[in-house]
Amino acid sequence: MLKKVLAVAAISAVSTPAFAGFYLNAEVNSGFAGQNYTGSATDLHLGYEGSTGNGNASYYVQGGALLSNPDNADSETNFSGKVGGSISAAEKIDVYGEFAVVTDDENSYNSKLGIKYAF
Repeated sequence: MLKKVLAVAAISAVSTPAFAGFYLNAEVNSGFAGQNYTGSATDLHLGYEGSTGNGNASYYVQGGALLSNPDNADSETNFSGKVGGSISAAEKIDVYGEFAVVTDDENSYNSKLGIKYAF
């Protein structure tokens, strides 16, 4: 499954987009249960983003190190990656999605799907 997703991302990345480019992304996500801090995870990713020739769709693929720092436990470094994009469904409506993976003893996967309306 992961190989298929990465293959689709690679094919998308080498297609001829109207705008395309590499980027670095550093992102820290922290968790809390009530007022109790549970830990944080820091993504250090290299990515590539672009859009279709007509500008109605955009995409990105990124991956790199994930530094996990749970509260009261040992830190560890794993690989994480994301593939996502958005499509213009109407003049003020975009549909977007993301698929993410984190490698570990037990790999974890996340997905996101949404609709954005601009006023």
